[in-house]
Amino acid sequence: MTSRDDLPPTESPAEPPLETPHTGVMGRLRNYFLTGLVVTGPVAITLYLTWWFVTWVDGLVRPFVPIAYRPETYLPFGVPGSGLVVAVVALTLLGFLTANLIGRTLLDLGERILGRIPAVRAIYRAMKQVFETLFSGKGSSFRRVGLVEFPSPGMWSIVLISQPPSADVANSLPGQEEHISVFLPCSPNPTTGFFFYVPKSRIIEVEMSAEEAATLIMSAGVVQPGSDQQKKVAALAGMANAARIANAGASALKPAPEKVE
Repeated sequence: MTSRDDLPPTESPAEPPLETPHTGVMGRLRNYFLTGLVVTGPVAITLYLTWWFVTWVDGLVRPFVPIAYRPETYLPFGVPGSGLVVAVVALTLLGFLTANLIGRTLLDLGERILGRIPAVRAIYRAMKQVFETLFSGKGSSFRRVGLVEFPSPGMWSIVLISQPPSADVANSLPGQEEHISVFLPCSPNPTTGFFFYVPKSRIIEVEMSAEEAATLIMSAGVVQPGSDQQKKVAALAGMANAARIANAGASALKPAPEKVE
């Protein structure tokens, strides 16, 4: 009589190997390409815009610089940015001269002359107010960001809060509530948009800088305020590296085929 222990061991069927997620060469190449694009894209666009601005200023300033003072007169090649340096120095000296009594007198004289030209007067006054508001550092225009229910109820848009309307405009607006002027930039070009007056109670002011709002609008919501771009790059690179390690580890852990005698 044989016991269960005396029976020959039965061979259990071999379990099929676990299927590893199929990444493939094309998938890994796609991850590497996206990682490189995320890393180099912002740098390339920033360098291109900087180069465009420098060359644009050079093209405007260089004709006013005498040939004897141009760097290419003494060098076998041109020096990009020389016009930008001349423009910065000239604007600084102009600001220094207009800060004294003689400079202010000449500036007032020039403004009176421009104020007598009908076609130029309105353009000059508008541009002067815009530049004084943006670069004086004293005003609060476009330094606050808010939300306005636009274009329909339940839909909210980012707006840049400007100044209250003038007395004439405020008296013409319906209702007794205080209004404020806002600018609603369009995506992806924030330089275009809508300007309108809205009741102050219908604006929800948010803790966001104007630069963050512009980035949010230009990226169409892809880059949210407070997000770290370096973390996104690291996450994408880690994803590609993890896929490579998983693919290599799956090949190493795959059981070797049994020998058949």
